[in-house]
Amino acid sequence: MSTLVRSYSKINLGLAIGPTRPDGFHGLTTLYQTLELHDLVTVSAARAAETKISLTTNDERVPTDGRNTAWKIVERALDRLDVVAGIDIHIEKRLPVQGGMGAGSANAAAALIGLERELEVALPGIERLKLAAEVGSDVPLFLIGGAVMGLGRGEQVVPMADFPRTWCVVAVPEVGVSTPAAFRDWDERHGRGDKAGLTSVDKPDRLSELSLAYASLSAQSGISLGKTDDGKPGTSGIVRDANSEKKQGLSGESQSNAMNDLAENTLLALVRAGIGSDGLHNDFEDVVFPQYPSLRITKRQLMGNETGASGSPAIYAALSGSGSALFGLYRSEADAKAAQQRVQNSGVKAFITETLPRDEYWARMFAG
Repeated sequence: MSTLVRSYSKINLGLAIGPTRPDGFHGLTTLYQTLELHDLVTVSAARAAETKISLTTNDERVPTDGRNTAWKIVERALDRLDVVAGIDIHIEKRLPVQGGMGAGSANAAAALIGLERELEVALPGIERLKLAAEVGSDVPLFLIGGAVMGLGRGEQVVPMADFPRTWCVVAVPEVGVSTPAAFRDWDERHGRGDKAGLTSVDKPDRLSELSLAYASLSAQSGISLGKTDDGKPGTSGIVRDANSEKKQGLSGESQSNAMNDLAENTLLALVRAGIGSDGLHNDFEDVVFPQYPSLRITKRQLMGNETGASGSPAIYAALSGSGSALFGLYRSEADAKAAQQRVQNSGVKAFITETLPRDEYWARMFAG
C-alpha cells in the first residue's frame, strides 16, 4: 500500500524585506497563499530492522538523495518518532523547479504527511512545525495551508483569515532568478549599516507595518475560532463558516456573485493596506525587475490594463517570492483566460488555477 498526496503550490501576495539579522538571514514579513496547482508525492513506508530511504522522480533536475527536502524531513521525522522503517518516495513534478512557488518545500510537507499516514503515527503539531522550519523556510506554511502570514525568515507561520476562492494565472518564464543574488542586490541597493553588518533600510518599521496591515483584515473574512459542526477541531484551530452566505439568504447564482464580490473586495482592501501609501508590494521586484526586464513586461501582461488588452484588468499581479514565477488574480474565469492568452502570446508559459482556502486544502490533500 502507499499514500498519494497532492503537494500544493503557493504564491506570496506581498513580501517585505527587513534588515539582515545577526544570524545572517534577512527578516521578512510575507503573506503566503496556497494554490490548486500541485505536484504528486507518493509515500510507501513499513517498519523494518533498519532505516532505508529511496527517492525517485520524473524530473532529472530534482535530487534523489539527502539533498532533497522530502528526504531530509522524512529522515529527521523518523529520528524524532524513534521509528525504524523502509521508505519509498516518488515525486511526480508538475510545478516548475525553483520557480518561486514553493514546490520543493511543498514536496517535503507532503512527504511528512504521507509518512505519518503510512506509519499511523504523528508528531505533535508544534514539533511538526519546528521540524519543517529546520528543513526549509517555506515548509511550515504547507502544514497550515490557505492564507498564512510568514515572519522571521518566513518560517514563523500564523494562520490568517482565508480569502474566498479566486481565479489566478501563474506565469512561468524560462528565466532563473537566484534568491541569494536577489538578497545581495537588495543589500547593495539599500546600503549596509556600520554595526553588526546590519542592512540599513529606508523604512525600518516596514515589517511591523505590513504585519499590522495583514492582521487588520482577519476580522473581515468570515472565519471563526473553535470546532466544526461535528465537534471536531479544525486545522490549526481555525474553522471557516461555510454557511455564512446561506445564513444571509443567498443561494445559487446570487451566492456565487456574493463570493466573487467578497473575494474582490477583500483582495482590493489588502492591496491598498500595504506599507504606508505604497500599497501591497513584493520588495524583490525592486531588484529583480531591473536585472530581468522581461519579468516586468510579464507582470504588465498579467495586469492587462494597457490599451487594447482583452478582458478586465487583474485585481492584483506580482512576482512570487524572488521569482521567476509571477501571478495575477482575477474577478472571473474569462478574465483569467484572457490574461493567460496575453502571456502565452509573448512565448511565456501560463497556467490557470484558483487560490485554495485552508478547509479545501486539507479536504483534498489525499489523492487516493
